[in-house]
Amino acid sequence: MKATPADAAFLARAIAAGAGDEAADLVVRNARLFSVIDGSTIETDIAVVGDRIVGVQGEYEGAREIDAQGRVVVPGFIDTHLHVESSLVTPFEFDRCVLPHGVTTAICDPHEIANVLGSEGIRYFLDSSLETVMDLRVNLSSCVPATAFETSGACLEIEDLLPLRDHEKVIGLAEFMNFPGVLMRDPKVLAKLEAFQGGHIDGHAPLLSGMALNGYLAAGIRTDHEATTAEEALEKLSKGMNILIREGSVSKDLDALAPILQPDVSAFVALCTDDRNPLDIAEEGHLDSMIRRLIAKGIRPLDAYRAASWSAANAFGLKDRGHLAPGWRADIVLLDDFEDCRVGPVISGGRLVEPEVFKARRIVSPVGLDSVKASKVQAGAFQVPAASAQIDVIGVVPGRIITEHLKRHLPVADGKAQIDLDQDVLKVAVVERHKQTGNIGCGFVSGFGMKTGAIASSVGHDSHNICVVGADEEAMAIAVNRVIDMKGGFAVADGDEVKAELPLPLAGLMSLESFEDVREKLEELRVAAKGLGCVLPEPFLQVAFLPLPVIPHLKITDLGVFDVNRFELLSQ
Repeated sequence: MKATPADAAFLARAIAAGAGDEAADLVVRNARLFSVIDGSTIETDIAVVGDRIVGVQGEYEGAREIDAQGRVVVPGFIDTHLHVESSLVTPFEFDRCVLPHGVTTAICDPHEIANVLGSEGIRYFLDSSLETVMDLRVNLSSCVPATAFETSGACLEIEDLLPLRDHEKVIGLAEFMNFPGVLMRDPKVLAKLEAFQGGHIDGHAPLLSGMALNGYLAAGIRTDHEATTAEEALEKLSKGMNILIREGSVSKDLDALAPILQPDVSAFVALCTDDRNPLDIAEEGHLDSMIRRLIAKGIRPLDAYRAASWSAANAFGLKDRGHLAPGWRADIVLLDDFEDCRVGPVISGGRLVEPEVFKARRIVSPVGLDSVKASKVQAGAFQVPAASAQIDVIGVVPGRIITEHLKRHLPVADGKAQIDLDQDVLKVAVVERHKQTGNIGCGFVSGFGMKTGAIASSVGHDSHNICVVGADEEAMAIAVNRVIDMKGGFAVADGDEVKAELPLPLAGLMSLESFEDVREKLEELRVAAKGLGCVLPEPFLQVAFLPLPVIPHLKITDLGVFDVNRFELLSQ
């Protein structure tokens, strides 16, 4: 929802209420205000006018009053990098799902929907951001498509981004995944970087270090959420980057990076989820879960809460939030438990988060309801020629989107390499769904542990073609065809039937149902996948990241198996 206009009339009212000359709109009484600057706690009222805090360290009267009952009060949490699409719900359901966890600002990159729908997808998010209760900010997707080695639904050049740059909810340029393009000084890459010089440019540079990292940062890139070791993070901090500690549904870096969150650097460290679904949010939480775990690991509460608020705001130029003081945005979290970060009432932009506030939103009509254009497939489409004695196999690493490049001797029949369950080697395929090319890239994957059936998904980072993993080709075809029939989604097939499914008709990425319904269907899918023998805790997101070709080492796209290190297609 739009901010309160700071005109003369508003300012006069804010000043009067702050000075105690008239009643505020909202007063939080009997609060213990925690300072993310020095870690002190002060017993006080907090007065709010519109979306702004106008008074602390005093007693106030308000048109509406909330008794904090001695709770500790902290600034609203800021998720510094996420893809709302990965929550599998619309921005409006994401809003309703995450705000009760204290997340009052979310900085999203609509990269997933942009790869399917282009500018139309970004505009859907910008329109939605004007209506959500939380402050949903947008970084413009910088790498659409993410690679030339996959068929995407769209292509965004600088001419497509410039008309969106000055939108009131746009911060800057989203994660610059194409770090090879930066280092090679690609003209199209340079055009995007030039247009956002002086503004914010998000980074994405897994494992980049040394002189190559220097070159990447020389382009004006300032943040990174891809660090997976403390050593990597500390080098990037030393070279001026803000590190965003990530803990998503697949990529889980909190344990590795927690040691860097020390007093000397906590002002330069923030938190993000990147990709987290409603089932994980229900079971674990969101940023509140990250804060809880950091404190449990011995991190000072001051550093954990600072990273979740003030440091995050400062890194992204949001100078009006991240601190509870007069003149600052009224994003306020009341904690039922400070050390364990148990969130109670939440105030977002001066509004108490309760059912009525969500009913006041104008819901933006969904887009991309017919984005899955693939034709039905047959089991014979998933054949892989036995080109050599050893076959390239993608090795899945649980909890990571980085893969391994394995070599395996596989059974051969009629010149075709076969699935080998004894070695945990399954078939994997990507079916192009945007341009009706008929492309199907096929290969092998290890790490799922499945003994039967197949799992298919129209969420397939980053071009979002249909990705399927299976222990037999018939089940793979059934799962893919069900995804096509649903116009996007997840499907688990075994034998000749579909065991569980989740339709995702909005661009093949998001459900039109409530987050509660999505959570229930995800539980059913997880049970069905486990019934196939799958050993991965998040099999659908793990499937979805198999095509991501900007992460070492071995990936698969609709064009074939791709060696990211050598930028080489190994099969077609």
